[in-house]
Amino acid sequence: MDAASQALGQEKGVLACMGDNIRSCGKSPAKLLTGFAAAWAVFALVYWVLPAPEGLSRSGMAVAAVVLWATIMWVTEALPVGITGISIPTLIILTGALTAKDGKVPMGEVFAGFTNHVVWLCLFAFMVGAVMQLLKLDRRIALAILDKVKASSVGRVIWGFFGVNIVLSFLIPAANARAATLLPVIKGITNLLGDSDRENEAKKAIVIQSMVYGSMITGMFIMTAHLPNMIMVGIFDKAGFKLDYMHWALLQFPYLGMFVLTQWWVRHHFKTAGIEVGGGHQAIHQMHKELGPMSQSEWFLLAVFALMGLAFLLGKGSPIFELHKFQLGIIGLVGMIVLFIPGLFPFTWKQVQEKTTWGTFLLLGGALSMTSAMSKSGLAAWLADGIHGAVVGLPWWGVILALMAGTHVMRIGMLSNVAAVAMLAPVVFAMAPKVGLHPVAFTLLVCDTDTYAYLLPTQITAAVIAYGTDTFSTTDYAKAGWVCILLAMAYGLLVMAPWYALLGLPVWNPAAPWPF
Repeated sequence: MDAASQALGQEKGVLACMGDNIRSCGKSPAKLLTGFAAAWAVFALVYWVLPAPEGLSRSGMAVAAVVLWATIMWVTEALPVGITGISIPTLIILTGALTAKDGKVPMGEVFAGFTNHVVWLCLFAFMVGAVMQLLKLDRRIALAILDKVKASSVGRVIWGFFGVNIVLSFLIPAANARAATLLPVIKGITNLLGDSDRENEAKKAIVIQSMVYGSMITGMFIMTAHLPNMIMVGIFDKAGFKLDYMHWALLQFPYLGMFVLTQWWVRHHFKTAGIEVGGGHQAIHQMHKELGPMSQSEWFLLAVFALMGLAFLLGKGSPIFELHKFQLGIIGLVGMIVLFIPGLFPFTWKQVQEKTTWGTFLLLGGALSMTSAMSKSGLAAWLADGIHGAVVGLPWWGVILALMAGTHVMRIGMLSNVAAVAMLAPVVFAMAPKVGLHPVAFTLLVCDTDTYAYLLPTQITAAVIAYGTDTFSTTDYAKAGWVCILLAMAYGLLVMAPWYALLGLPVWNPAAPWPF
């Protein structure tokens, strides 16, 4: 065998080994390796080959290369989402995308996402969620609420899980984490149903409405319960529009009404009226009873969170009482100190860190760094100019509707709503003055529609978790989801826009004074 043949054989051996390693992780070698290569190819093309278009600086072009690289990595999952997140500031440094006048790299700006206080607020919430799962308090809360509402029919079960999702939204900071938390409880409930056609349809309704729609919708009105919230709050904060924990809830709580609409549609679509759970309320009561009484550690955790929640509500600008002026992230850091008081919980740091979603933490920090770089490099403004040309002349509601529709088209190929909002929010915020709309109300209305990307299970991590139950097909999901998307778009224009105006943020008036 000549040298060339030997080299080829070795190369095949390396690729075959890589393919085996990827398959052993339950992934597709073709998808991951193709996505990895495509991301770097696009990065190289934009950064080294293509000339900067008119109006976009080389700095903006470099950031565009990083954004496209991250997008492909996130879509294909060629790298873990957290590694992609931490790689964003790394590539910004290597490309010189953000360079000060003295030629030095402004590290504070590059890593802006990791120094933003909302990231540390989120980490505290992750750790509370980790301790709660170790204590199995999440399961207790779910079964207690279902028991309390005497859930016996499919409709009562779904409404019970709506209440569970609201409570867990205060304690668990990501929709996918809440879906994963509810997975064993929901599977336990659906197992009480039989295998008739009607009961199988009811299982689909319970899983889709409770694990996907419920976890996403309830997360919108609690600042820490939905990571895209944190991205938008970070953008608003830098522009001087300060939103505290309570004012965010005041702005967003009407979105809970979307659960009423989706439940109406899901009930009609899957024909769940009149279907009873096997064993009725007694079966759920027994599951709850088997957990036994609450432990002292569970009470400790609830007390810690209540204390920190009070600090969140009574911070700077609180309409109730201003107890302190610290940012939310600082309160989160204090919460971590309290959380790890020796002897408070029977867990080691290793146990807690294994349950903490560090990958999501890195994803959020990287996404926030990317939004900052897009704004500082001029990329967001340049993209906003381009989109403005497509919607110029439309009334305010026409502009919002067009961007809502465009968002859902863009989201068909993306798994992470965090990544999607990280790219979308700075562009929409920069576009607001160009179309004569209020930047905060406009950004909220457009970016919030991303939460309702319900066409394919692969668009939302919570839906991927739900799809893993083998309860429904992609066709089932799409048939239910497309109507919910239309309902969400109409809800934003007909309910949320007037609500924002009532609170002093009319989307059609960019000069409205900041009411908070």
